[in-house]
Order: sequence, then structure tokens, then C-alpha cells
Amino acid sequence: MTSLLGGIFLGWSLGANDAANVFGAAVSSRMVKFWTAAILASSFVLAGALLGGQSGIETLRGLTSFTSNQAIIASIAAACTVTIMTLLGLPVSTSQAVVGAILGVGFLNRQLNFAGLGKVVLCWVGTPVGGMVLAIIVYKLLAAVTNSTNLNIFQSDILLRLGLIIAGSYGAYALGANNVANVTAVFVGAGMLSTSAAALIGGLSIGLGILTFSKKVMETVGQKLVRLDPFSALAVVLAQAITVHVFALVGVPVSTSQAVIGAVLGVGIIKGVNTIQRRTLVHIFLAWFLTPFVASVFALSLDFATHLRYIPG
Repeated sequence: MTSLLGGIFLGWSLGANDAANVFGAAVSSRMVKFWTAAILASSFVLAGALLGGQSGIETLRGLTSFTSNQAIIASIAAACTVTIMTLLGLPVSTSQAVVGAILGVGFLNRQLNFAGLGKVVLCWVGTPVGGMVLAIIVYKLLAAVTNSTNLNIFQSDILLRLGLIIAGSYGAYALGANNVANVTAVFVGAGMLSTSAAALIGGLSIGLGILTFSKKVMETVGQKLVRLDPFSALAVVLAQAITVHVFALVGVPVSTSQAVIGAVLGVGIIKGVNTIQRRTLVHIFLAWFLTPFVASVFALSLDFATHLRYIPG
């Protein structure tokens, strides 16, 4: 079990960082309490991992062929990279950290599946675009439905709270189904875990991260990018959840952070670009580019160090 600690640590880091992408907007707009969001998110993440995570696990395990030591190195490198970004309050891509770590180890050992890697990178590009387009569509559809009803303020408030809870729970399910592969797929590829065991361990570790360390990044996503009103928050959560779930069905783990930021940008386009705090957005984009590079260098260095042998002078 100790050999899996790197993966468990990575799952904890993912949960701490990515819970913001499903409930951050709702919590920061004070429509849903943090602990309500955390309990729901951790429960539905586990359900998503168990019921829909197998396809993504098979995709990532096929990127390279690892030994058990290499799998441990890759998971530790990815986890440390994500944790550093999380401590800085930046919602980064766990998928990019994992693939960066796989690249680092695979490059040193010449064990890379470039066709599979190209598929993953292509889906990365489509993630924020999909989130943005879907947010615009969802926002306009919700606005049309709302305008066609005659609800008073009290009824609208109840409906929005219920909508945010349902959308956040769906988003958490999609997160588990899509991102559990980032946590334990390398161990499946190394023959250390079965697919079902990997989904269970990954889902539990992500849930633990949500419950223990997700509050800071929730506030970053909800308050520092766009001052989201509850209606906009609902559109953002639904758009990113649909985007991530689609890629889970395709079998490609993608960044929930990129999906939610794309959705936030979509809402910003409708409301006016001045609602977007550009300085924070620039910092997040910078973190996205640095994440795979740092994880790759970290993993390559760790793997190289394990191959060093003392040679007497």
C-alpha cells in the first residue's frame, strides 16, 4: 500500500484543487454552504470514479509502459506540482501535471505513445473552447426559461439554490469519471492495480482532498476571476460539467480548470469583458503552461536520480 502513496497524494491534491470547479462559484456567491458543497462533491466524485472512470484509465495507461518504480515517480512528480500550485491558490490542470510527469519518465526511457499523446493534447485544446461555447448557450437558454416564468424573488432564490446543488453534484460526478485516471492510471499500466481498484482508490483520495483542503481555491475561482451572480454561477457549473462529462465518455482525461475558466469567459462575453479580472486570468494561464513543464522536469530528474550509481574515484 505504501507504494501507492504517491497516487493517493495526487488524488488528495486533485480534490483540493478541482473541487472549486464544481462548487466554487456556488460557495463564493453564498448560495451553498462550503460543507454542504464538500460533502456532496466528495460523494459524487466517488460515484463518478466507480461508474465512469474506466475509459479514461485505459487511455492514460496506454501512453507508456511503466515499471512500478516509474509509476511511483510519475505520481509523486505530478502530485508535488499540483500541490505547489494549490498552495498558491491557482486552479491548475492536474491532467497536464500527470501527462507532463509521464512525458518526463517516458522521454528518459524512450517509452512514449505519441499517437495517444496527440489525442490527449488535442482534447486539451478543445476543453476551454467547449466550456466557453456551452456557457453562452446554457446562459441564454436559462435566461429564456427564467424570463418565461413569473416567479417572485423568494421562488427564484429557492430554484437557483436547488439548481446549483444539482449542477454541482453532476459536475462532481463528471470530475470523478474524467479525472480519476489522472490519479491511478499509471499504477494500472504498471500492473500494480486492477482498473476497478484504481477507480476506488482514486475516488476516495480525491474525496479526501475535497473535504480537507479545497476552500482556498474555491474562493479564487468564484471571486477573483468574475464577480459571479448566482444565475451566472449556475450557467458556468452546468457548462463545465457537460464539457468534462463528454470527454469522460470519449475516454480522455481533461482539465476541469480549463473547462470552468472557459465557461467563465463565456459568461464574461455575455456580461461584458470588463467583468473579467485580467491579472488573475493571466496568472492562471501562466500556471497552465508551467504545470506540464515543471512536472516533466521533476519526473525526469527523479527517474534519472534513481538510475545513478556511485562510481569510486
